[in-house]
Amino acid sequence: MEFFRIVDLQTTEKKLQEKLKLQNLENFCESVFPLDEGIEVCSIGGMWGEFTLRRDEIMGGVRFSMLDCPNALAWTVTTGYPPAREKAIVHLTINRERKPEEFVEELNLFLEDIVQGLKKYLKNLDS
Repeated sequence: MEFFRIVDLQTTEKKLQEKLKLQNLENFCESVFPLDEGIEVCSIGGMWGEFTLRRDEIMGGVRFSMLDCPNALAWTVTTGYPPAREKAIVHLTINRERKPEEFVEELNLFLEDIVQGLKKYLKNLDS
């Protein structure tokens, strides 16, 4: 399954890569929190339990992936590409075609948390 959100936010690839770090995860996503101080990989806690989260810089921004998640949950935050080159895009995926509606609702809430967190965190940095 995959989910997209367009975030009404003017940003750059460089800014996303500089600001969206594991160490400040709670600043832009309240649903998960770091349990240690890893730079590229760290343990996190959240609504689904504890997982190992990896952060990678990619073209356009960053990717976060839960390495030991049975659904292979991953999300990217990018800019400069379709469907909205001038805004930020959050793209979340899991490795399943279908899941129970309750889990899909949780994914949508998680995604909305990321979107709202990005708006607040990145706009505050510009102030």
